[in-house]
Amino acid sequence: MKANSDVIVVGMGIVGLAHAWAAAKLGKSVIVLDRQPYAVGASVRNFGFVTITGQERGEFWGLARRAKELWLEVCEQAHIPILHRGLAMVGRRPEAAAVLESFLDTEMGQGCTLVSGQSFIETHREIPLHKPSAVLVSPHEVRVEARDALAQIADWLQQRWGVRFETLTSVLNVSDGLVTTSRGDFKAEHVFVCPGDDLSSLYPDLMTEQGVSRCTLQMLRLEPLGFALPHAIMSDLGLVRYRGYADLAGLEALKVCLEREQSAHLAAGVHLIVVQSADGSLVVGDSHLYGQAERPFASQSFEHLILDEFTKVFNVPTPKVSERWIGTYATAPGQQWFVAAPEPKVRLTVVTTGAGMSTAFGIGEKVVQDALG
Repeated sequence: MKANSDVIVVGMGIVGLAHAWAAAKLGKSVIVLDRQPYAVGASVRNFGFVTITGQERGEFWGLARRAKELWLEVCEQAHIPILHRGLAMVGRRPEAAAVLESFLDTEMGQGCTLVSGQSFIETHREIPLHKPSAVLVSPHEVRVEARDALAQIADWLQQRWGVRFETLTSVLNVSDGLVTTSRGDFKAEHVFVCPGDDLSSLYPDLMTEQGVSRCTLQMLRLEPLGFALPHAIMSDLGLVRYRGYADLAGLEALKVCLEREQSAHLAAGVHLIVVQSADGSLVVGDSHLYGQAERPFASQSFEHLILDEFTKVFNVPTPKVSERWIGTYATAPGQQWFVAAPEPKVRLTVVTTGAGMSTAFGIGEKVVQDALG
């Protein structure tokens, strides 16, 4: 027997780390197992953008709000910089402005404000925007540097909470209380499996039953353009991708407009998110392709579509790209996440949308508390 603990977590992406923290806060001894030496998957390839506005109405939106509260705790205690706060959803068209007006009338619009494009430009002269129709400003979001934050969280869990990490360790089998790995057996009272978009290593039949596949993204880093963003920026295309806008008045009219004017963007799953790093560079994305495997080769045409939307929002010359990468996450039709109990003391948790950073701490807390009673 390699080691005993109260809890074993399989996977050290953001969902796994969230489960580990939730168990440690309940006074449990925790071991985290992962086949990689550090996080290399979806959790470090994203925007680092904890998004509340636009998440699916109901439970998922509530989980995102709770996750944001927990992120603030983590950032303070683990000394993780928050690079900027809030979101400016830039409605380029009158049709988008109508959707934003509908959003503001829901409970999800609490704390948000809707201003005219001219008013936003006058109060944000530092941002070189083409004049939009309207802008929804949300105070709820925070942005961290994902590729740094995951390692910082793991270090903090180890030093502050006594969580033990066993890396370069492939998990071969999980049964109640026993985890068989490439480095020996581990025993625990409870096991939480957080596999991300690994569809086949553990419980593949259950993953198939849930309809889990992969989404592949293209992401870009742009060289600094000489301005500082107070908020993350999104635009019209995001309104048809985020489920929080799905049932709002005016959305169908916006879809018709986008199909007519930006059908290539819709076909490639392109929408615009822009966040800023400490060095002034901008992380920009993204496109979406679906299938059973990650698609490792970037498309120049997709990159052009992303940059096209960027220059439709920002009044700047075509920017220089300093870095390109492929992102990936698990996806499934009709659901944002699921938890399953393949055995009495085992839980399998998968976030099946690109909102792991935004919801993992809320989901991890819920799953662990439910499982441990």
